[in-house]
Amino acid sequence: MSADRVAWSAEVLLGGVVMLGASVQWLTGMGFALVAVPALILLLGPGDGVALANCASGAICLIGLMGGWANVRLRAMIPLVCAAACTVPLGSWVTNRLPEPVLLVGSGALVTAAAVLVLSGLRVQALDGLGGALTAGAAGGFMNAAAGLGGPPISLYAVNAGWTIREFVPNALFYGVVVNIFSVLSNGLPHLGSGSWIAATTGLSAGALIGRALAGRLPDRFARLLVLLLALAGGLSALTKGLLGL
Repeated sequence: MSADRVAWSAEVLLGGVVMLGASVQWLTGMGFALVAVPALILLLGPGDGVALANCASGAICLIGLMGGWANVRLRAMIPLVCAAACTVPLGSWVTNRLPEPVLLVGSGALVTAAAVLVLSGLRVQALDGLGGALTAGAAGGFMNAAAGLGGPPISLYAVNAGWTIREFVPNALFYGVVVNIFSVLSNGLPHLGSGSWIAATTGLSAGALIGRALAGRLPDRFARLLVLLLALAGGLSALTKGLLGL
């Protein structure tokens, strides 16, 4: 197979991954990173994969938030985003210094653990109240900058706070916008060719359209289950590749 055909195939796959992630992000408020990060890391490497996830997730969160800003609980979100701002630099430091196989293992393990925890509906007493908000925000900021995975700690916090899916989505989108801005400033932009940027942008736009068309038509429980099962499969794939590379 020629180098041009290999590059074209990789760009099509990249666009498909971003499209899938954007679709589920629109549906559930947090699915992009869980679904897309393992595949992006496998395609682009940990550094550029996480950086692209930060850019794409932040963009789709911003688009989604435009219609739901009035439902954001700013008082509840301030401790979460302030704590995230403090831990994003540490996450970037970890990403820039660990070997690729170690990062693959860490990212895969984080995705897998996050998917299992959210699937279980586990309630964690340490995530209650102001202390819980600070803990979840700090964990989300670190995980977002290190592995593109800021959503799971916020999801666990929301479960403990008793938020419904309608309450969770706009607040998760707001958190996603803020923490991904911090992460992009800390990690920088991914080093991609023009073809890859076009593929990612096209996938992001198509995913937003698909997610918007499906919003309200799929039961919330089914949509979240699908996201988490995809995340579990992706996390195990990245974990396996990292372990094989050690």
